[in-house]
Amino acid sequence: MNAVLESLPVVVLYPHSRCNCRCVMCDIWKQTERQEIAVPQLERWLDDFERLRVRWVVLSGGEPLMHTGWWRLCELLRGRGIRTTILSTGLLFERNAARIAECVDDAIVSLDGPPAVHDRIRGVPGAFGQMARGVDAILAARAGFPLAARSTVHRDNFRHLRETARTAHRIGLRGISFLAADLTSEAFNRPGGWSAARQSEIALAEADLPALEAELEALAAEWSGSGFLADTPGKLRRIARHFRAHLGLARAEAPRCNAPWISAVIESDGAVRPCFFHQPFGNAVTDGLLAVLNGPAARAFREGLDIASNPTCRRCVCSLNYG
Repeated sequence: MNAVLESLPVVVLYPHSRCNCRCVMCDIWKQTERQEIAVPQLERWLDDFERLRVRWVVLSGGEPLMHTGWWRLCELLRGRGIRTTILSTGLLFERNAARIAECVDDAIVSLDGPPAVHDRIRGVPGAFGQMARGVDAILAARAGFPLAARSTVHRDNFRHLRETARTAHRIGLRGISFLAADLTSEAFNRPGGWSAARQSEIALAEADLPALEAELEALAAEWSGSGFLADTPGKLRRIARHFRAHLGLARAEAPRCNAPWISAVIESDGAVRPCFFHQPFGNAVTDGLLAVLNGPAARAFREGLDIASNPTCRRCVCSLNYG
């Protein structure tokens, strides 16, 4: 693939550095410093977005709805014809329902299980009820608004995957996808990565694996042909292989991925990454977005990256193969 980026269809933007949940599988909530991508800063990047033919921006983070002017960011992006998606905890859906319905193309809410499981994992009493009321409010503001769920699989919820999907369907979401918890990277505010002991708190034990595999197969069978479950049976099986590989019971295999050539992650402080899990190769605030994306460090990274053998890629829980 070309080391120089001439187009960048997908950008993941972290508008805000902090989060309003205390999830067991993520440390973003431990971030105490408040950082935001200022509206004027995004305006300065829009010409670069146009040169790179950006078609889709995903607002992630952190909790994007904690940004003081998130809807203005969305208005700027949609004004350039860019599809805009929000990834959210859902805790601020209700108070922002009208603006979400007006300013966003679609949204994905984190769902960790049926209500009690979800609340326990989120570390926020009543989190599920808040999120469900917010879903109702958005759908009342805009009937048919595309609103789906994403669920991260780990030790605390792997026995509840079918019930998680049923819960998503019951509250009016359009679909759901699942992915394994990341255990080894420095992403999600984990500089230096987790210790082995911390990893074991989230990873499955060997004795858990047959139950996980049975639950994944039953999940795929229950929603087969419905269009509600976004994941194929093969993709779901990758979740079990991920945990097997972590325990040394299988070879870690990288997914098919072209993320470093078709997307970038821009964090709230301007740091630019090729994906969630690899290290930044520059800062778009201080150095300029195009200069970073096609600078020496970024070009060298893409030229030298062999996804099949790269240790970070082989442990990756994502699977972005866009285009």
